[in-house]
Amino acid sequence: MANIVEQAKELRKTWSGFWSSRVILTANNYRAFEHLKSPKTAQELSGILRTDRRATEMLLDALTGLGLLRKASLRYKNTSLARRFLTAESPFYQGDILRHADALWKNWSGLDEVVKTGKPHHVAHDHPSFIKGMHNLAVFKARKVINAVGLRGVKKVLDLGGGPGTYAMEMAKKGISVTLFDRQETVDIARSVIRRAGVRNRNIGFLQGDFLHDDIGRDYNLIFISQVLHSCSEEESLQLIEKSRDALNAGGRIVVQEFYLKKDRAHPASSALFSVNMLVNTPAGRCYSSSEIKKWLAKTGFRDIRNAMMDDTVLVFGKKEK
Repeated sequence: MANIVEQAKELRKTWSGFWSSRVILTANNYRAFEHLKSPKTAQELSGILRTDRRATEMLLDALTGLGLLRKASLRYKNTSLARRFLTAESPFYQGDILRHADALWKNWSGLDEVVKTGKPHHVAHDHPSFIKGMHNLAVFKARKVINAVGLRGVKKVLDLGGGPGTYAMEMAKKGISVTLFDRQETVDIARSVIRRAGVRNRNIGFLQGDFLHDDIGRDYNLIFISQVLHSCSEEESLQLIEKSRDALNAGGRIVVQEFYLKKDRAHPASSALFSVNMLVNTPAGRCYSSSEIKKWLAKTGFRDIRNAMMDDTVLVFGKKEK
């Protein structure tokens, strides 16, 4: 019986996880952490935010219980955790990805209908938060990933679907000429992210367009495709890899980064859940296993195909025939 009770507790912990999520997302939406760098009462903060005092106090108490705030003499203040990740001046700021998660919340709320129809429920999207949120996540691992990619002998790189430019900046720091390809609205955001990061962008160029339909350039030594394929169908992924092969010099390399997913498509659970995120938000995307990606590389003529684990992601490497 004790084992059953523990299992029931674990199940409840899983299904009630959205309570904590919603509290944090709402506090982030109101920029509450920006105002709690110095101690304030619930009444003072509700006056600043123009929110209900009672509701604000209950929200702050929950955030205190979650370890994001400290409460003393009815005043609330950020803990070191909130200062590090939830205030905009921090280099490790996560507020953008939280605002993106808030949009995902609205889309995921239609999952019942999505399962019935197979069609996405993409009713909310905050593009700046989405792109800046990718930077929030990638900033922790960009150096490690680019070191694993390897840049020896590389002079010209295409960062295909490069988003906020986090990886492009890391490569540019090493003196590599990088072209970031993405849609115009994303390139505009990347320029601002790069400028704010203080990275001299003389080694970073930009191409704007739809990588499935527009010219992506040519004569690259390396094409890096990070977290792009999961938004595409299998057919589109194969098309993109084939297009990349044609844009590479003889002997050039392709490196694909995606969430790690086993052949059973069910493990780890985080990647299986991300596939559901793609089900909700895209017409045909999902997570793909490294085995599937390797088959696409082989089918399009790449050789020396291998993969390497990177925490929760996998890098898949291929080389174009000379």
